Amino acid sequence: MPGRAPGYALDLADTVARAAERLRGASDAEASRRPSPGKWSAKEIIGHLIDSASNNHQRFVRAQFQDDLIFPGYRQDEWVASQQYQTAPWGDLLDLWVSFNRHIARVMGVVPELDRMKEHRRHNLDQLAWVPVPADAPATLDYFMRDYVGHLHHHLKQIEGLHLHGAGRASGGFPSVSS
Repeated sequence: MPGRAPGYALDLADTVARAAERLRGASDAEASRRPSPGKWSAKEIIGHLIDSASNNHQRFVRAQFQDDLIFPGYRQDEWVASQQYQTAPWGDLLDLWVSFNRHIARVMGVVPELDRMKEHRRHNLDQLAWVPVPADAPATLDYFMRDYVGHLHHHLKQIEGLHLHGAGRASGGFPSVSS
């Protein structure tokens, strides 16, 4: 990754690598277990994070070439259900999630600082961001990228709460959010 990469890009790459190492200790059956009806399993959470990566990768690239931060949303629950992450092999999901996020961390590191820090009055981060930006406040691509990493950490904490056997034991849990 380039030396000028923002801290959150480095955090993303490190977090994904360390979390994947721990998550690979869980069996396919454990990763398929839902904590309660209507709640996602670890497979479905990782599937959601793959969908998030797919959507946000496009947003991060496109933002450099447009005058606003307005992007389409997606129906998260429907995407998870329609792709049947619950029946996908756990190792395959982890491999895709790791590779995609490694690439996103690299993209974050090569976006010029002027593009990352440019304030946009027109945005829909009040609807898309994990921690929304008020519609009447300016937003930056830098904020949106940082928000993406926070969203990923949030879902890793959800997976940690599932207490998958063999996942996270050797080193005391998952990586925590760094500033």
